[in-house]
Amino acid sequence: MSVRFTPALFQHAQTLLSGLLRSDSPADRVVADYFREHRELGHGDRGFVAEAVFTVLRHKRSLAARCAGELTSRRLLLAALACLQGMNRRQLDAVLSEAERHWLAHAKAVQVNELPAAVRLDLPDWLYESLQARFADDELAQLATALKQPAPLDLRINPLKAAGRQEVLARLQADGLAAEACRYSPLGIRLARKTVLGNHPLFTDGGIEVQDEGSQLLGFLLQPRRGEMVVDFCAGAGGKTLLLGALMRSQGRLYAFDVAERRLARLKPRLARSGLSNVHPVRIESERDIKIRRLAGKVDRVLVDAPCSGLGTLRRNPALKWRQTPAGIADMSVRQGAILAAAASLIKKGGRLVYATCSLLDAENEAVVDAFLAQHPQFVVCPAQEILDRQDIAIDCGDHLRLLPHRHATDAFYAVAMERK
Repeated sequence: MSVRFTPALFQHAQTLLSGLLRSDSPADRVVADYFREHRELGHGDRGFVAEAVFTVLRHKRSLAARCAGELTSRRLLLAALACLQGMNRRQLDAVLSEAERHWLAHAKAVQVNELPAAVRLDLPDWLYESLQARFADDELAQLATALKQPAPLDLRINPLKAAGRQEVLARLQADGLAAEACRYSPLGIRLARKTVLGNHPLFTDGGIEVQDEGSQLLGFLLQPRRGEMVVDFCAGAGGKTLLLGALMRSQGRLYAFDVAERRLARLKPRLARSGLSNVHPVRIESERDIKIRRLAGKVDRVLVDAPCSGLGTLRRNPALKWRQTPAGIADMSVRQGAILAAAASLIKKGGRLVYATCSLLDAENEAVVDAFLAQHPQFVVCPAQEILDRQDIAIDCGDHLRLLPHRHATDAFYAVAMERK
């Protein structure tokens, strides 16, 4: 152990886990808020607590099978520490009751490979069944295992501020950071270990941004050009907006639409660092906003990174798989169809529309696109393989881009490019 385990440290982990299991907020945000409230925790203590609670969130179902019917945050945490993080009874003894010592011996003896597949893979039954319809058993096991691993830290260089990827790599390595070029994105860099970059000169000067490699590829699929009118329809905090602006070399007009003012507010400091002058953040009320209708038929390219279940980001947000439901997915797909149709109304003849999600589910991906194309015959699919090949991005994807963590070491993304005839 890299830190000294104490009952007080265990109590912090238990309290945080209890809050996470009750909360609907993203896990990383809940963890960050807890650490801001408890600044007495040192760096090592925070690392221990965060790793412990995320281990529970990633393995909650198989851990529950070890809990002998008493499914509490305390038992889940003890099972995670003893069965998955390798802490022995001597290390845990200070926090165990006699009854817990007896139970924990049985918990460690549970044969996980004998549990039902959905339990063993730490998936809810409905999600396991949905994925089983698409993946063979061996690949589904690989996917589920990959989704339980922590995500790496990917960076994107800003070509408006940085000389080039090799120069940025050399700078990071000179500063003692193990870094390598991403496999697919021409602008991507992957760090071997997570690190805080907020004060690094490359970050503060706008030379780099944090962005998953899969997310970067969506920008290359849209392939915006200098001087065009482009819309990031669901911009959020603007990670993809900044990439689109950089690909446009800050020439033309780039709108960043979102319904949440707080998300657009997070774009402002990033935009200031980026050096971009062509980005126009716009808050909209909904996909039917008059601001959207005014641009009908005038836009060259639109990216729709649609609100979705987020199940492709389980490496970062493992609690999502326990919060989503089939009913929620059905409601989400209706909303996605409405957003896609509204975004399509902006496209001029010959323009490109990219629909994307960070979901694993056909109901949010192919089904939404198929329904859209059936109702909008003026749009046709542009093969993703050809678009990316023309940019020297070597990835075998066919007509639709499908990224998966066990195949591509990225978050799971689905994307399709369409053109208005």
